[in-house]
Amino acid sequence: MMDFIKKGLAFGLGLAVTSKEQAEKFVNELVKKGELSQEESKDMINQLIQRGEEEKKEIKRIMREQLKQMMDELNLATKDDINRLEQRIQNLEKRDE
Repeated sequence: MMDFIKKGLAFGLGLAVTSKEQAEKFVNELVKKGELSQEESKDMINQLIQRGEEEKKEIKRIMREQLKQMMDELNLATKDDINRLEQRIQNLEKRDE
C-alpha cells in the first residue's frame, strides 16, 4: 500500500512540475507569436501556476479520500483506535495493581 501512496504522490508532484514547465512553454510561444506582451505573459504564467497548485490540492484531497475509503473497507485500525486501546490497557493495568 505504501508503494501505491508513494506513486500517487510522485504522480501529483510530477503533474505540478510538468504543468509549470508546460505553462511557461505555452506562454512563451504566445509571446513569440505576438499574441501576448511580456507583462501579460507574467500574469498568465502566475495564473496557470496558481491553477496548477489548486489542482494539486484537489488531487491530494481526492487521494486522502480514496485512502480513507480503502482503509475503511479493509477494516484497518487507525492511529486513534490504537491509542484508545493503549489507554484502555493502561487503565486496566492500573486497576489490577
